[in-house]
Amino acid sequence: MTGTLPHVVALGGGHGLYASLTALRDVSETLTAVVTVGDDGGSSGRLREEMSVVPPGDLRMALSALCEDTAWGLTWRDVLQTRFDTSGPLDGHAVGNLLIAGLWQHTGDIVGGLDWVARLLRAKGRVLPLALDPLEVVAQVERDGELCEVRGQVAVATAVGRVTALRMEPVAPRVPPATLAAIAESDMI
Repeated sequence: MTGTLPHVVALGGGHGLYASLTALRDVSETLTAVVTVGDDGGSSGRLREEMSVVPPGDLRMALSALCEDTAWGLTWRDVLQTRFDTSGPLDGHAVGNLLIAGLWQHTGDIVGGLDWVARLLRAKGRVLPLALDPLEVVAQVERDGELCEVRGQVAVATAVGRVTALRMEPVAPRVPPATLAAIAESDMI
């Protein structure tokens, strides 16, 4: 282990990862969130579809969990989490999702864009995507004795029936070197 506190990598997404990161912030010298990129609902799903990018929502949540605990960090955390309430095409989009997607478009670099947002938040840790390609959850669901294939995180989560098999596509997504390095250098996952 490096120093007195461990280098921790937390894997996951959404509210569960947010809660874990909030708890780990003060017990790790180096904290890295490796975030799933399979979300296809809401603002993330819309940006994923329209811009052909990994969904930014779970990455935004992880960044928000790691923000500096000052007026600066907390204000930017709240701005990132704010959702537009309009009668137009911005309705439901999180400001942070648009900022992250905009940085990706501007820099052409998913990891670099996330690092820019982390600097803005003065984050206590780093947020990395699990993959550079959007992942798709695919389930085999048994319904009334018949098997059917259900695609997409939202569809799988709301599918009626019993999930009998689960996989991710693509099977071998591109993984950022920074993600592999963070895992290799960690003391705990």
